[in-house]
Amino acid sequence: MALVAAYVISVLSTPAGISGAVLLLPFQVSVLGTPSPSVTPTNLLYNVVSTPGALYRYWRQGQTGGRLALVLIAGTLPGVVAGSFIRARLIPGPAVFDVVVAAVLIPLGTWLVLARPARDDQPDRPARTIPAPALVVLAVAVGCVGGIYGIGGGAILAPILIGTGRKPSEVAPAALASTFVTSAGGVITFTILSVHQHVSVAPDWPTGIALGLGGLAGGYTGARLQSRMPDVLIRRLVGVLVIAIGAYYLSSGRG
Repeated sequence: MALVAAYVISVLSTPAGISGAVLLLPFQVSVLGTPSPSVTPTNLLYNVVSTPGALYRYWRQGQTGGRLALVLIAGTLPGVVAGSFIRARLIPGPAVFDVVVAAVLIPLGTWLVLARPARDDQPDRPARTIPAPALVVLAVAVGCVGGIYGIGGGAILAPILIGTGRKPSEVAPAALASTFVTSAGGVITFTILSVHQHVSVAPDWPTGIALGLGGLAGGYTGARLQSRMPDVLIRRLVGVLVIAIGAYYLSSGRG
């Protein structure tokens, strides 16, 4: 079930430009019953398994992310370590975490619904480059959210960077590289923390690997289907779904 669900979610989310990990965490909690807080490192494990295929494809195309990838990793890696500590020590229970899930999903879903992707016939907008120190600080904050929620951060960083005028061909491999390194750092951190915690904070390895393999295949399929599907329709459908899930978790956290 985990493999099939990850495949379907990745097929739907990849054309919209977001990580399947964003929607897989609610699936783990509500359907698979993965206990809190081990659901967070399990979701990060999904990223570790599912992203190398896409990274290899970008590398073959000469897209390595370059300096942008290094700047993002410099922020997200220490950020995810801090977020992992916060998740394990301060937010071990499900109630507060439900509010955190809603706080991530609702803004992301709103952005997907409202954002208008640029058409191919439109001229490139001049990039409003974020200074490297500010970008590192932003990446630290995103990495911290990734450590708490269980995402690599690419789904948050990519829209911001593209919104400043950077080309998706530059942003995508850099954000993906950041997601991979950040997720690996989060899995290692949670595994170390599990030795000293009374509750389970280690990843569920069989579930995470099964989800990752499904995401690996689903992401490839979604990328192939992207050119055949209306981009605006994809974004709005996925955005409405993300908002609805976020609203559900917000009501659960307040209840």
